Amino acid sequence: MRFHRLITLGCVVAAASTGVVACGDDDDSSGGGGGGGDSAGGGELHIYSSLPLEGAQRGQSTALVNGAKLALEQAGGKAGDYTIKYTSLSDASAQAGNWTPELTSANARKAAQDDKTAVYIGEFNSGASAVSIPILNEGGVPQISPSNTAVGLTSDAAGADKGEPDKYYPAGTRTYTRIVPKDTIQGAALATIMKEDGCTNVAIANDKEVYGAGLARNVESAAKGQGLKIDFNEGIDPKAANYRSLASRAKGDGVDCFAFSGTTSNNAAQIFKDFSAAIPDAKLYGPDGVAEAAFTDPKEGGIPSSVGAKTTLTVATLAPDKYPPEGQEFFKQYGEKYGDDTPDPYAIYGYEAMNLALDAIKRAGSGDKEKILEALFATKDRKSVLGTYSIDENGDTSLTDYGVYKIEGGELTFDKTVKAQT
Repeated sequence: MRFHRLITLGCVVAAASTGVVACGDDDDSSGGGGGGGDSAGGGELHIYSSLPLEGAQRGQSTALVNGAKLALEQAGGKAGDYTIKYTSLSDASAQAGNWTPELTSANARKAAQDDKTAVYIGEFNSGASAVSIPILNEGGVPQISPSNTAVGLTSDAAGADKGEPDKYYPAGTRTYTRIVPKDTIQGAALATIMKEDGCTNVAIANDKEVYGAGLARNVESAAKGQGLKIDFNEGIDPKAANYRSLASRAKGDGVDCFAFSGTTSNNAAQIFKDFSAAIPDAKLYGPDGVAEAAFTDPKEGGIPSSVGAKTTLTVATLAPDKYPPEGQEFFKQYGEKYGDDTPDPYAIYGYEAMNLALDAIKRAGSGDKEKILEALFATKDRKSVLGTYSIDENGDTSLTDYGVYKIEGGELTFDKTVKAQT
């Protein structure tokens, strides 16, 4: 399966009878409709999303938003008796080319201060969620991330940093959930693939962010557990001109495999190019944080094709024919709606995040945030486009499968499903 990137953000207007508008900017009015956030028996509720709609992750986030809009449109703009107004916010700026703490906190505050807010979908980056979770937690706002994987956001398991996850929940209760497996799973998946590929001596570099540093620790732990030697796990300066010195060090140490843990925007393409040049025969590995055109496609500023041929990525998304019937139907419907039969992998997560939000509101039977939160955490054996899953007491999904992807012609090509050996 090949994925390419969507580049257009439209404003989808649901059927006129619903009176619901879903737009891709942050200028939407939060007014209109009857009923406050604590009412029952109808009225209007608001769902916000906060995603990096500028910079390297624009393509992934655009697909997420489109998936969410499709889910809301198919639901007739309703969740039970409530009319839903969806507002898409960006936590990234064109100038920064990435998410920023300032925009992220502003988005979270906007949602927390809106009495009609029912659910907040975001963030895309784990580091951004480390900023928004405490704000939303104090406001009691239910949060669903369609993409975060950092372990420390939900637990103190291997890969978490000191003080995690308690420091994110000042109210003392959990308000954050996610529908992708945490990085204990992704780290084990990467280690399993490297073991299967015959790696013996592995060098790891990470971008020092919440996601990258945490995942690197998971990869290191899982790899050692499978008998692989870890030459080093080094944090990098994302603004460095090159990483030739680090690559040269790996070459001198006899490294035969290299894994980067981080995101595209933190100079991922440069470090892959430098390690490929220093150790031409080395196998290269990366996580979902670089699974996008800005990294895979040389035309988009990504790695050269020669480097891509050596690179394997893990993403918690499978080929359409590997999904249950509900997932396969999603790809068909998405193609009909947006003229794109092979959307970015994250489109299906935007779709499910919105559907889970609508379902929680419906099951709560109320616009009260506390009741919606209870319903969200009570999600058990939910049949969805992703498969059947539950949400545990920490807010984590029970899903565990990871897709293994190769790069061909600048695009991700599904290779296989990996069952991580944890």
